[in-house]
Amino acid sequence: MAVNTGAKQFRKVDVDQYNEDNYQEDVIEDGLDEGPNENEVSSLLQAGKNVDALKVVLKNAPLSTKNQNTKDKALQLTMRVLTSFRSAEIEKAVNTLDKLEIDMLMKYLYRGFEVPAEGSSAVLLNWHEKAYAKGGLGCIVRVLTDRKHV
Repeated sequence: MAVNTGAKQFRKVDVDQYNEDNYQEDVIEDGLDEGPNENEVSSLLQAGKNVDALKVVLKNAPLSTKNQNTKDKALQLTMRVLTSFRSAEIEKAVNTLDKLEIDMLMKYLYRGFEVPAEGSSAVLLNWHEKAYAKGGLGCIVRVLTDRKHV
């Protein structure tokens, strides 16, 4: 038989905060997430450090910003980095990336497929082949189901 303890603690929980109509996504101020530094990436590319330039671009992706102009500039810079690699260097570059960087690379690849430029599709398909070989099917699923886009 249940014992009446007189506890009223459960009545102090605000159940309205869990209502899905009141849910708000985490918002980061647009000024804080500006994307990769174009000068740094350009200097790395000129020095022949393509892998380092790739890592800088992937690490500083503007995921949280809602400014489409910032995302477009980051995509253009990333496409410039990806097209700077020779075909033989792509597999070595992909093998130096970790799981999160592979996922970010896939996000940029799919975004690049959305906005094709002259001659970029062949390069993107080559990158996709190597990234899929390293990241597997899970990488594609994570990218397609993620709510944060580049």
